[in-house]
Amino acid sequence: MKFFKREITTKYSARTILRWLWQASRGNRLQAGLNASVGLLEVAVSLLQVWAVKRAIDIAAGTQDGNLYWAVGVMGILILADFALHISAIWIRNILGIRAQNRMQQRMLDRILRSEWHGKEQRHSGDVLNRLEGDVKNVVDFLTETLPNTLSVLALFLGSFYYLFTMDHLLAFIIVGIIPIFVLFSRVYVNRMRQLTRKVRDSDSKVQSVLQETIQNRMLIKTLEGDNEMVDKLEDTQSELRQNVVKRTAFSVFTNLILNFGFALGYLIAFLWAAVRMSSQTLSFGGMTAFLQLVNKIQGPARSLTRLVPAFVSVFTAAERLMELEENPLEEQGDPIPFEAPCGIRLDDVSFAYPDSETPVVNHLSFDFRPGTCTAVLGETGSGKTTILRMLLALLRPQSGSVSLYNDSRSKQLSPRLRCNIVYVPQGNTLMSGSIRENLRLGKLDATDEEMRQALRKSCAEFVFDLPEGLDTSCTEQGGGLSEGQAQRIAIARALLRNRPVMLFDEATSALDPDTERQLLRNILSDNHRTVIFVTHRMAVVDYCDQVLKLK
Repeated sequence: MKFFKREITTKYSARTILRWLWQASRGNRLQAGLNASVGLLEVAVSLLQVWAVKRAIDIAAGTQDGNLYWAVGVMGILILADFALHISAIWIRNILGIRAQNRMQQRMLDRILRSEWHGKEQRHSGDVLNRLEGDVKNVVDFLTETLPNTLSVLALFLGSFYYLFTMDHLLAFIIVGIIPIFVLFSRVYVNRMRQLTRKVRDSDSKVQSVLQETIQNRMLIKTLEGDNEMVDKLEDTQSELRQNVVKRTAFSVFTNLILNFGFALGYLIAFLWAAVRMSSQTLSFGGMTAFLQLVNKIQGPARSLTRLVPAFVSVFTAAERLMELEENPLEEQGDPIPFEAPCGIRLDDVSFAYPDSETPVVNHLSFDFRPGTCTAVLGETGSGKTTILRMLLALLRPQSGSVSLYNDSRSKQLSPRLRCNIVYVPQGNTLMSGSIRENLRLGKLDATDEEMRQALRKSCAEFVFDLPEGLDTSCTEQGGGLSEGQAQRIAIARALLRNRPVMLFDEATSALDPDTERQLLRNILSDNHRTVIFVTHRMAVVDYCDQVLKLK
């Protein structure tokens, strides 16, 4: 009985998880209400079918007066009603269910995008995707289907019990005698099952993380001849998943065996009791049939309750994993605060150290990126260039000192609400799958074709005009189908379309040849209303800058 010795350690209390689930149910209550209504109607039809079958059998046996054809006709009508309700339930589940799942995924993604960023991701992107797909579906199914079905299960149980009670008081109490045993047993079951389910979900996330990372870096793996190593790594994580699934399945089979033995014993007692009464002529053949049907309809909900326990365990695990995605506090929320160009950014005695390091990456730095100037930020690897860039983007807050955005009329400490004044071109290939037109419109959603052409010319990306499909040329992930230099120039064109007072470039010209780079720099710097900041290793960029910030 080692299954029952380990207690689960959970991150959130049951009350906290239930409160989160209640909040998550908003927007899904229409579907839940429809499912509950259909379920209750199905219960009513089911109990009426028991009555109709008993009546038809007793009429055929001559123990009750009535028209047999009418009795069978009533049975047919109830069967058609059951079919109609079943089809309605399918439509509600498939049409409204996917909408509910989409809404929750959107809400969770919006929450993740609006949360603070602390320098590195806490979880692998494959793990996050696993939660947004599997755990969101689990929660939505529970709220819109499992809970409403629970209502109909209880209604079926109470209705069947009352019907059986009117026929035989003693048998009704014997059949439900197993319920207290089930309640006591379920508490032990929940504790262990919740722990095993969490291990299965976490190991499933690991498998997805390995798969995703391998596919994303397929070219690197091929060049390093690491095919076998990655397949072996996948096998290791899959083996861990299989072991956890085996443990959970073994525990589930063991507990179900005990419960099903109790249900089988109850059915045999009911059958024997009905047979004895029928042999003593205190129960008709139709009555015995109704007895056995009602016993099934009492035990059916009880069996459903045993399946509800794993559902509750699973949704608690899923909710806990989704709640972990919401642990990061939100950034400052509110309307964007635009500044008139030109505007500058001032660092005043700024220091910053990452949580896993005691040594500051940036230590008491002061610098003024003056309005309308071009600045080159130089430094060796690890000198703090990327950290400064993140502070300028209001992704990180300095632990001491301040970063402020200012112009001739006002100054304000930099925050996410001021990010609307900044455009950023990161290093590397940052294009997304889709057409060149779709990538450019990320910079300006309502950009016209002429505006896009002007931005492409200014970023030295005229090659787009020579492509067979022009702006409608498709790219795969990370700009697949384009060279690194082409992708960089399209990313710069996207930034120019955004047209903000401050432009940040992080090694954004690293893949360009010298002539193209010089022409691009001249085009960008022709507008003195912009404040331009280059984080770079290329000395050619320095020649076009008004000032240099050297980091050590």
